[in-house]
Amino acid sequence: MKKYFNFVKIEHTLFTLPLIYSGVMLGMPGTGESGGMSGTPGLPLLVLVMTAAVGARTAAFALNRIIDRNIDSRNPRTSGRELPSGKMTLAQALGVLGAGCAVYFASAGLISTFCLWLSPIPLIVFFVYPFLKRFTALAHFGVGIGMSMAPLGGYFAAAQSFDNIMPAVWLCLFTVFWGAGFDIIYATLDEEFDRQFNLRSFVSRFGKEKALMWSASFHLVAFGCLAMLFLTTLRSWSASPFLILTGVLLWFEQHRAADVELAFFRINAWLGFVVFGMVMTGTVAG
Repeated sequence: MKKYFNFVKIEHTLFTLPLIYSGVMLGMPGTGESGGMSGTPGLPLLVLVMTAAVGARTAAFALNRIIDRNIDSRNPRTSGRELPSGKMTLAQALGVLGAGCAVYFASAGLISTFCLWLSPIPLIVFFVYPFLKRFTALAHFGVGIGMSMAPLGGYFAAAQSFDNIMPAVWLCLFTVFWGAGFDIIYATLDEEFDRQFNLRSFVSRFGKEKALMWSASFHLVAFGCLAMLFLTTLRSWSASPFLILTGVLLWFEQHRAADVELAFFRINAWLGFVVFGMVMTGTVAG
């Protein structure tokens, strides 16, 4: 069981689960009209959103590991992963992918037919993303766009329509630039390998120093998008400390970019929950 959890990095769900529930809060009736909500999400919806998130995240990681298995086998940093090391067979990996997709589609269908119709879109994004680094340094935005499916998915699960979608769009844009920014930090681990095997990234193209400048710029844009969500929708002083703390964490992530374990994994795990705190206090207090 441990190898399956390691294969899909189930703990990385912490990055996106708070954003999914933030999207749910923004999609509740009345949000954005007066700064508050006229209803609260029920427990069945919250559970189905969680199972959909776990299923989608499992499918995303399985796709990434399957598509990149040959690249991973040549990279000393990733050669110990389950597929290149032989700890898991391709058939087993495909089984994990199938299970993740089944849980995801079943959860989406139980939420609504509307969500079921939209559910293939994130999987298409998850499938395309691993190929991008073979062609373009903008591959980092594949991570951000993939993560941005989380708040949009949560929004649609609650709203069941495209009405009043702009708050979710601001949160989506925040996620795109946040994800692209921290993926550049992660890519610094593979600078030489990416150059040697002609894989595209900001780090391999511009060098580590300039790439981290781009990362900081993307995080600045991300904060601007979150500020727009605050100014246009939440408009609550109780949410403002969370907005400020998000900015502090983004700055600290850039300040400690050399420590990838801290910057990429620990800070980002906390940051998602801070954003959720901002959305929750802003919608409820309004």
